[in-house]
Amino acid sequence: MSCLKLYTYFRSSAAYRVRIALNLKGLDYENRYVHLLKDGGEQYHQAYLHINPQSLIPALTTDQNENPITQSLAIIEYLDECYPQPPLLPDTASARAFVRSLALMVSCDIHPLNNLRVHTYLKDVLNIDNEARQAWYQHWIAEGLSAIENRLTASNHNSPFSYGDSPTLADLCLIPQIYNAIRFECDISNFTTLARIYSNCMALDTFTNAAPENQPDHE
Repeated sequence: MSCLKLYTYFRSSAAYRVRIALNLKGLDYENRYVHLLKDGGEQYHQAYLHINPQSLIPALTTDQNENPITQSLAIIEYLDECYPQPPLLPDTASARAFVRSLALMVSCDIHPLNNLRVHTYLKDVLNIDNEARQAWYQHWIAEGLSAIENRLTASNHNSPFSYGDSPTLADLCLIPQIYNAIRFECDISNFTTLARIYSNCMALDTFTNAAPENQPDHE
């Protein structure tokens, strides 16, 4: 039995990031499924609140660390430090800062505005209808992905991934976000650099095997 246990939900883009990292590292891990919609949301049940009092997915537990690790980027950097090959961050400080900035543009500026708890609040508390919620999602996706596209263009991007010739932390954040943009019918036709990166990443088994439809809890 693996010492790594990932608390996950197939549709969570944050968990999707970690699944890609685990696959790239070639690590065996055990899935612990937390259904975000069933029974009022299993993330709010006491059994999971003991793992993550913030009631968010994902979390990672290990035999070496008595405290569960939460927050997807913290989990990924933990894995990168403990299992350094292949590296998910470049060699130089400036390149690492660039990659981290791209990752944070997704994880701090796009994703938090569009995750499940925000949509639930818009629907159940503010009584915003589905059409308006869709417009909300599409607006923040367009603004966020446009900024990333422009950032890559300004850097004279010509590599197959967000930085360099192999996937980095930036791609682990970017691919699930583009996946969600496609799912919610966002117009991403003008983001040619992002489309190329997405195509290159999804040509890899490590990415496709982490996709929501390929998870055992997919429904």
